[in-house]
Amino acid sequence: MRMAKKKKSIVYPVVFMFALALLLTLALAFLNEVTAPVVEFNQDIELKKKILNVFDILPSDADAAAIDKVFKDNVVSEDYDGKNLYIYKRGEETLAYAVPINGPGLWGSISGYIGVTHDLTKTTGLEFIKQDETPGLGGRITEDAYKNQFRGLDISNYTDKNIVINRPASGGNIDAISGATQTSTFVVNMINEDLDEFIKKGVK
Repeated sequence: MRMAKKKKSIVYPVVFMFALALLLTLALAFLNEVTAPVVEFNQDIELKKKILNVFDILPSDADAAAIDKVFKDNVVSEDYDGKNLYIYKRGEETLAYAVPINGPGLWGSISGYIGVTHDLTKTTGLEFIKQDETPGLGGRITEDAYKNQFRGLDISNYTDKNIVINRPASGGNIDAISGATQTSTFVVNMINEDLDEFIKKGVK
């Protein structure tokens, strides 16, 4: 009798935990299925918002619908070495490009877009899509104070892979982030390498 009770006492919690785990798994799967379109939409809008900011045409205080409309009315994308190259157009006229940039950071890879005018003489803006730098230090590359330095930079007379240069170096045109000079250098290096390659390809 005691043995039977003991078996029963062991089997019950095992069955209960199995049933509970199955129920929670099904609930999470259902929740993921239901929310997946919303998550995908939000990610799409966030990317469009960043690209519009690169081109400096992001409407102020715009909701998702307005961002989506401005993007569809002004931006097209083309394949560029397996990545998306975004092109700012007004009618048939090409005004600027958002060139993909990618490279190592201090703690992981950094990727984003640097904007350049159609005549390849000025930058229009900078945005990051992915970065894993330390919050409050290297992570400050996502702050407007840093990114806004990349608007309207004259790059018409750059020499090989010296498009943007951290101050106080000779010809410096960008202030590195205090306390995060390594991350700042990584960002400058990837911009110089990827934008230099884009310009030399002569994409028009």
